[in-house]
Amino acid sequence: MGLLQVVLCALSPALLRASPVRKASTDTSVVLNGQTFINKGIVAFGLIPSDAVDSTGDTLGGFGSAMAIKYRTWTDIGNGSFSGTLVAHPDRGYNVEGTVNYQARQHDIDFVLTPYYGTDDLSFDDAQGTLTVVYKNTTLQYERDDNKTTGLDSLGVRPAMAGFPLDPFADPQMPVPITIPNLSIDAEGIIANLDGSYWVSDEYGPYIYRFSGDGHLIQTIQPPSAILPRDSDGNLNFTSETDPSTGRAGNQGFEGLTFDVDSEIVYAMLQSATIQDGGNDSTTSRYTRLLAYDVSNPTVRPELVGEWVVPLPQSKKNKTRACSEIAFVSPGVFFALSRDGDGRGGDDLESSYKQADLFDISNATDIHGTKFDDPANPIAIDGELDADIIPATYVSFVNYLDDDQLARFGLQNGDEDDDTHINAKWESFSLAPVDDPDYPDDYFLFTASDNDFLTTNGISVGEPYDAGEDVDNQFLVFRVTLPSVVPGSVQRLLGV
Repeated sequence: MGLLQVVLCALSPALLRASPVRKASTDTSVVLNGQTFINKGIVAFGLIPSDAVDSTGDTLGGFGSAMAIKYRTWTDIGNGSFSGTLVAHPDRGYNVEGTVNYQARQHDIDFVLTPYYGTDDLSFDDAQGTLTVVYKNTTLQYERDDNKTTGLDSLGVRPAMAGFPLDPFADPQMPVPITIPNLSIDAEGIIANLDGSYWVSDEYGPYIYRFSGDGHLIQTIQPPSAILPRDSDGNLNFTSETDPSTGRAGNQGFEGLTFDVDSEIVYAMLQSATIQDGGNDSTTSRYTRLLAYDVSNPTVRPELVGEWVVPLPQSKKNKTRACSEIAFVSPGVFFALSRDGDGRGGDDLESSYKQADLFDISNATDIHGTKFDDPANPIAIDGELDADIIPATYVSFVNYLDDDQLARFGLQNGDEDDDTHINAKWESFSLAPVDDPDYPDDYFLFTASDNDFLTTNGISVGEPYDAGEDVDNQFLVFRVTLPSVVPGSVQRLLGV
C-alpha cells in the first residue's frame, strides 16, 4: 500500500467530507509597500513522535531547526492533495547537559499534504491526517579529508587553509573543539540547490557552508568582520557558551537562510543584533542584519552583494522577539519567523508571540562594504539605530497562536501541557505553490518546530537519555496570498 493510500485510509469520514472550497471568514490581511498579503489560516498539521530514531540509531529530534522541500519532489497527486520530500536539518544534538560529539546530518522526510478547509474542529488525531510525515533516511555530513563534523562547543580555532582567501575553496579560520580537530557545526538553516547540493547556515562561525548531496563540504562563506565573534583582544572566539566582545552574540548566529532562485542570491540573517549593536541585552538587541551573497558562479568565492538592517518586533516590556528563520518571497520581500521561547518544551506554558511576519528592504540602506562592516562602528548604540541608516519595513502577518485556528486542528496554547499544546520553538519555513486557478497568488507556507530532542526515551550518540518530558516534532501548513511573488519563481526553486 502506497503512502497516499495509507493517508486516505487514516482519514476520518468527517475529514473526507470536508468541502474542498476554502472558507474566507477568518482571513486576515496586511499591506506592505502597497500590496495586500492575506493569511488564510492553518490548513494542515502533522507530527513525528518525540522518541523516533534516525538510521544511525540516534533520536530523530530537533530537525525543525532547518527545513526545505527537496528539489523535484513536490507533486500534485490529485483530489486536492500534494506529496513531496522535506530535507530537515537538526542542530547540534541533545545538549541540555552540555554539547556532544553529534555529527551534523540532514534527514529526508516524505509527506502527503491534504489541506483541510472545513469549519468544523477536527480532533487532534484526525488533524494529523492532513499532513502525514514519514521519516525516510539520513545523510551524515563530513568536512575536509572525510573527517566527521561535530556538535561540540567550538572552544578552539583552526588556522585558515593554504590559499585562503584567493582560493575559492580554501577555508578561513574554522570553529573546532579543543579536544578534536573536527569542524563544529550548529546548523540552523538549509537551502536545497538545483544541482543537488545544499547551503547550510551555522551559529558557531557564524558561517555558511555548501555541502554536496552526499554530505561532503564544498565551500565556506565567512561574513564581514563586524559579524565574526571576537574577544577583547580582537581574536576569533567561536564558543556559544558566552558572548564575545564584538560580533554575533552566543547562540544568535545565522538562524535565517533563504534563496532567490532567479537572481541566485543566498540571504542569511542573524537571530538578533551583534554585540556592538546591542546584542548583549534583549531590550537593545532589536536591530539585526540581513546579508546577501551572489552564488551564481559555483567556481568562485561567493561575493557579499548586500547588507541591510532589519528591526525585529519587541514585547510590551521591550524584549526582542528574536528571528528563527527567513524565507524569500519576492525581490525585497521576506518572511521572518519571530517568536518567544514559551509553549510546550519552553520556558512558560502559554506563548504570547509566534508569527510569520513580513519585511521589505526595498527602501532600506544597503550598508555592505561600508564602515559598519568594522565592529568599531556599530549600527546601533544602546538600541538606538544610527541616524544615517534606514531599516527594513517590518509588519506583523501570520499569527501561529490564533485560538480558533489552533482549535480547528485539535491544538491549544497553554491550557494543558499535553501533546495538543503548541510547541515553543518554531524554527523553519518552506513555500510551495497551491496552483489554484481561482487564487493564482496563493501558496502553502510549511513550518516546523525544533523539539530540542526532548523525550523520555532518547538515544544521544549511542547512549540512552531521559530529558524528563516528551515533545513531539510538530508541523503546521498555512495558506497565504503573496501578490508580489514573481510568477513561476517558487516552481523553479522546487523544479516543477
